[in-house]
Amino acid sequence: MMEINHPETRAEVEEIFARYETALLANDNETLLSLFLDSPVTVRYGVSEVQHGFEEVKGFRAVQAPFTRKLERTVITTYGRDFATASTLFHRPDFEGAIGRQMQTWVRTPHGWKVAAAHVSMMPA
Repeated sequence: MMEINHPETRAEVEEIFARYETALLANDNETLLSLFLDSPVTVRYGVSEVQHGFEEVKGFRAVQAPFTRKLERTVITTYGRDFATASTLFHRPDFEGAIGRQMQTWVRTPHGWKVAAAHVSMMPA
């Protein structure tokens, strides 16, 4: 039977999610890219763009400007010891009157936890 929210695994994913958020707000592209699965099957759907494959994610990150945001209602769920999802809501001052939604699929690899799929979208608050 698969264990949901194994405490040690969940703590690992919470830590790597926090590392991702810190890198995102610092516009630390080297760290961000190191946290994505370097694969042609990696997918990231952003607020107004689509990336299929790590090379497209890399291209997107290369032209991004820093921003600020505040997270709320973050939910980290692990399934077994090698798979997790991270879901969060966020508020950005440059998207006044809107609430952001972000979901990530994390997988454990021989090189650590990596984002295999991500989705970011906005909706009216």
